[in-house]
Amino acid sequence: MYVKTDRPGVTYGCNNVEGAAEELLKWTKRGPKWKKAVETCMAAMEAEVPTQDARRAFEAAAKEEKMFLTPV
Repeated sequence: MYVKTDRPGVTYGCNNVEGAAEELLKWTKRGPKWKKAVETCMAAMEAEVPTQDARRAFEAAAKEEKMFLTPV
């Protein structure tokens, strides 16, 4: 999935849990879904939850923070 970045006109194509976790830490807005996404990504990296759970949490956080870019 693609999300906005802090650089104008630059998007980030996230395709793995590690990248999602790194991108989350760059965000300045950090709501409740952001916190859940960080926790879920960390758990997925430890193989405690399926990576699909991390993807859903990351997408929810991106939508909450208006970082999500709808696929074209």
